[in-house]
Amino acid sequence: MAHITNSVEYGIHCLLWLVDPASGQPSSRDLAELQGISPSFVAKIFPKLEKAGIVQAAAGVRGGYRLARAPADITVLDIVDAIEGNKPLFDCQEIRDRCAVFDDDAPNWATNGVCAIHAAMLRAEKAMRESLAQETLASIAAVVERKAPKSFPIEVRDWLNERTKGRAARRPMKPPGVP
Repeated sequence: MAHITNSVEYGIHCLLWLVDPASGQPSSRDLAELQGISPSFVAKIFPKLEKAGIVQAAAGVRGGYRLARAPADITVLDIVDAIEGNKPLFDCQEIRDRCAVFDDDAPNWATNGVCAIHAAMLRAEKAMRESLAQETLASIAAVVERKAPKSFPIEVRDWLNERTKGRAARRPMKPPGVP
């Protein structure tokens, strides 16, 4: 988790609309267009979420994505690790053994154990990961629900369902007699 990129933000925003099962199984394109973000960018995120067991894909014209687990069982840390990978926050370069005063032979007191800077970063990373593990998709969805007008989730659900119906309607017709 060297740096949490906008991929995580986009992913969480998209996942929020999958919390409501009545929204059907929107495609990654539908979720991206709903929010005015790049469909190709979102299309790269969803396979990572699927591989991590956060979403399930459904094939076919009406296919799309749905949550693979209950929203309360999906932590923000799960999402971050799925999208970004479980990378360290800090990459210690062991600069402490390069001090010019040591003449290429750093003493044990200078290099023994974990670098004090690295130790501070490890503590910070541990605290951040613990905090992200406490926050769930359900808890974020609850905040959004409290803030938005009651009609907003219904409008979004209707918009997503219309998009799914539209995909089915645009499906090329097969000529008669062709299975």
